[in-house]
Amino acid sequence: MSVIYVLIPVAILLTALGLYLFFWAVKKDQFEDLEKQGLSILFDDDEPSTSKTKADNKPAADTKPE
Repeated sequence: MSVIYVLIPVAILLTALGLYLFFWAVKKDQFEDLEKQGLSILFDDDEPSTSKTKADNKPAADTKPE
């Protein structure tokens, strides 16, 4: 029976924390657009990727290896 004196305050604190975090997320617009991120993986990027090629990795012509 004495365990209930610990569990009830813990449950109240966890509920209050959950409500606080929920309202914080709503205030920070975390739930503004739920569809965009899920659909963004289906479409290609407009800009080409800027990956380095072998030509980019060549040392400059004026440097001398030691």
